[in-house]
Amino acid sequence: MRLFNSKIPIIARDIVRQLTAAGDIEVNNHEEAELDIQSVLKEYLRMEREITDQAKDLMERRKLSHGQFGKIKRQIADQKDLPLGEEGITFMCNQILETFMQSNFVEEIFAGDAQMRRSMKELMRRHMLVDEELDAEVRQRIKNLTEGSTDWDVEYSRAMDQVKRNRGLTGE
Repeated sequence: MRLFNSKIPIIARDIVRQLTAAGDIEVNNHEEAELDIQSVLKEYLRMEREITDQAKDLMERRKLSHGQFGKIKRQIADQKDLPLGEEGITFMCNQILETFMQSNFVEEIFAGDAQMRRSMKELMRRHMLVDEELDAEVRQRIKNLTEGSTDWDVEYSRAMDQVKRNRGLTGE
């Protein structure tokens, strides 16, 4: 599963809507509560990109094959205590719950942490799985390029735009 920057505002909006509609939280300003959630998700994404860049640099310095990328990235993430994958979703949900406790825009919390975490994880998975399908299709289209190279990055972006247009997702 992968978190894309373009999906962060949508995920934040859906979390606030879902939790308020369920009566789990009461907010006094939806937009600001969404921005609180966005800040958590953007910080996670920033830290993950930093780890990705460090993994790429390390692989380049050690002249490792690109097949080692996942292993190297996981090792660096473990050193920095940043969970990835499914554990990353739980981590982000816990950070969002902490933000709710400190936010000036969340008036009241009525549900327990476990219940809200479960709701948020399900919602985040749904958004991230759609993106995972897109990612898989794009990777299939550019499989002849080496991941992490400049050409790969450029073609990935171009192919992702094309796939989104083909699926009618450009308005998101």
